[in-house]
Amino acid sequence: RKIIFEKQWFYLDNAIGHTYGTTFEVTSGGNLQPKQEVEESTTETKEAGTDNRNIVDDGKSQKLTHDDIKALKDKGIKGQEIVQQLIENSTTFRDKTEFAQDKYIKKKKKKYEAVITIVKPSTRILSTMYYAREPGKINHLRYDTLAQMLTLGNIRAGNKMIVMETCAGLVLGAVMERMGGYGSIIQMYPGGGPVRAATSCFGFPKPFFDNLHEFPLSKVDSLLSGTFSTETLPSEPEDNVLAEEESNGLTDEKQISLQETEEESTTETAMEINQTEEQDTMDINAEDVEFKENKEKENKDNVREKQRKQWERRKKLIETAALLTEKNADGLIVASKFHPTPLLLSLLEFVAPSRPFVAYCQYKEPLLECYTKLRERGGVINLKLSETWLRNYQVLPDRSHPKLTMSGGGGYLLSGITVVLDKGKSDSSHLEALKIEEPSSKRCKIQDLHC
Repeated sequence: RKIIFEKQWFYLDNAIGHTYGTTFEVTSGGNLQPKQEVEESTTETKEAGTDNRNIVDDGKSQKLTHDDIKALKDKGIKGQEIVQQLIENSTTFRDKTEFAQDKYIKKKKKKYEAVITIVKPSTRILSTMYYAREPGKINHLRYDTLAQMLTLGNIRAGNKMIVMETCAGLVLGAVMERMGGYGSIIQMYPGGGPVRAATSCFGFPKPFFDNLHEFPLSKVDSLLSGTFSTETLPSEPEDNVLAEEESNGLTDEKQISLQETEEESTTETAMEINQTEEQDTMDINAEDVEFKENKEKENKDNVREKQRKQWERRKKLIETAALLTEKNADGLIVASKFHPTPLLLSLLEFVAPSRPFVAYCQYKEPLLECYTKLRERGGVINLKLSETWLRNYQVLPDRSHPKLTMSGGGGYLLSGITVVLDKGKSDSSHLEALKIEEPSSKRCKIQDLHC
């Protein structure tokens, strides 16, 4: 299919079989051809000015018009030659500084040279791309914040992780990439099914998905209360399908017999009218029978396939519920558009003691509320609410400096470690704390004075 990227369209057929990192040129017709490495010739002893103070951007410095450039393209002249002609026809190019000349050439090459490099997808590339192009789809999760989440969550091979995200599958893909196909991941999802648009872009092999499970958020409360149950599971799906097929077969036979009687009656009436008409009606009826038979066959196959998928889904749901009820997950990652407090309070029940958890939110206030609720509840230590600060730098010879534009904010993270929660003690201590008005630190000092 046609790929459109950065105002350039092309077909990827010729790229199949080449290694990642190969650079291609887009030829006429959108076909890709591996680019031959040519040594770049320096432009006429690199005449450059001392500064740019006398250069005025009045739009008259370039002699070539838009029509001239279009004519060059139509002739089939390559982008490199077009860039060379633009340099030659620029009246101000020689007066620019060496750095400004390099910048000009780079800008024109990007515009006129149709060169594409295919790189292997990774968390860094995908998160940067999503944040630059469609930040709303990933809840404005910046790439450095995602890196912090993976570090604070102690994501590593062999873990049993619970992931709750509504970031188009980017966080899930990042966790899967770091785990390398070892361990198990339980994805909690809202609605009808999990969204994994970004996960599919990673190009993971099939074994990576063998240990990926999903569980609906709507069934978490019933699982915690012990009332969880799936719909009546067919114990032997094949027998049920066969039974249905037999019953369908009987009805098919009845229909066919009815059709045959109809055929006979129509042919009899047709014989009385004309022999040619008789032939036509027989052909039409035969086609009708074939069409109906094919349609019924398709319907049966669809019913069978639907039943099989439904049965497999229920089976997976029971397996995932069994994994969760073990309550020994090695970590919890939450990055969703929903309020983090109810999610954390319910999902932390499935995490083993002395394990990390991380919650991301675009705004600070929901995480502040979550912080206070967790402190009241207990069972967690080392609670931290943080925001990462990011500034990009241009690193080039003799011109490294911070970039003028920087990100306003990359969201907030609440992290901590689970500990064993003694519910009886925590409830009684909470009641005592409510009775006594003074803070605990002051209370200790008063008791010491009395002694």
